[in-house]
Amino acid sequence: MTDHAARMARILETHPDVVHVGGTTEALIKRDELLMLGAHADAVHEQARQWVDTREDFAELGVTRLRLRSGAGVDAADLTHTLRGGAGAHRRTSVTPNHVMQGSPDWSGGPFDDPTPTDDLAAPVGEDGTRRVTVGILDTGIDPHPWFAETGWYQACTAADHEALNPAAEHDMESDSGHGTFIAGVILQHAPGTYLRVERVLGADGVTDELEVLRGLARIHARAAADADRLDVLNLSLGCFTFDDRPSPVLADAFARIARHSVVVAAAGNHSSDRPYWPAALKDVVAVAALGEADAAGDYERAGFSNYGWWVDAAAPGEKIASSFLTHGWENGDEFHGYAKWSGTSFAAPFVAGKIAALMSAKDMTARDAINELLASAGTRIPDLGAVVSSAGR
Repeated sequence: MTDHAARMARILETHPDVVHVGGTTEALIKRDELLMLGAHADAVHEQARQWVDTREDFAELGVTRLRLRSGAGVDAADLTHTLRGGAGAHRRTSVTPNHVMQGSPDWSGGPFDDPTPTDDLAAPVGEDGTRRVTVGILDTGIDPHPWFAETGWYQACTAADHEALNPAAEHDMESDSGHGTFIAGVILQHAPGTYLRVERVLGADGVTDELEVLRGLARIHARAAADADRLDVLNLSLGCFTFDDRPSPVLADAFARIARHSVVVAAAGNHSSDRPYWPAALKDVVAVAALGEADAAGDYERAGFSNYGWWVDAAAPGEKIASSFLTHGWENGDEFHGYAKWSGTSFAAPFVAGKIAALMSAKDMTARDAINELLASAGTRIPDLGAVVSSAGR
């Protein structure tokens, strides 16, 4: 079972620019960094001028980053409260700390538990649908695999899209190595003809931050536009808690714009908590919790590790899922040969993304119509888990 405390310690050790915000609303943030929408940048900069070291405007993102002076004696979270008008006040500005985000959004890191090798799986096959569906994956990247190494979408991937793996075979893999490759396989098992677009935003340890996710979103949309294509569905098996349990304004703005054209599906997290996880908890995002293995009667319950709450829209299988994995690498003495089993809401989310893609292809539907039908037709709904989406259609 995953040792969350050990992973947290490793993240803080290997990422000296990461700070743990304690208290009842724990979170991880980048040290001395503030993000805000560009429209509010001048006002925030003026208010915080005495603590600001540098300012960077990312016009293509509509976001500005302020770096605070090291040793200025100001905490980014406390300063955010002040700049917003005080704790509990209605926001006057869009400022936020730059939250650290991780694969399968769990502030203590990584998917639930470690992957284990499994027998070879048959390659996904299916009839061509009435339309091509494009699904974007922002994750650890992609590794060549027999299921898709010869496909057009994989051939279009660049070196920057490939997983960054630990080349030393005698060492265990990083916690999220193979995460993106596994997610791609989950989607293809439910929608074999899907065209995938992959963008690497997570390191092999599953760590990134809000700004890098925004950059990844911009890159993946720009690449789709260059091919006269657009993303029908976007899968995000990553996220974070925020320091105040409120949505990051820069993420909320970005996903509100994306949701005009794409359905965004995000993992709900693995902390067995009802705290909102972001971006899953945003109103423009489909939040997916994990179900445990079905019992003898075919009924499901929440996986013990899965988050839950009013903000969750759907639940899908997320325990001991089998999919494509690395064709090399060691973990706890096991060697992998392309297939693994893994647990986490990270893998429930692409289950739903794949189901959306399959409906779109089979019925020539828009992504929005497909997710509405998928959730409305679910035979079971569970409080704090939403609609149950499963292979049995229950």
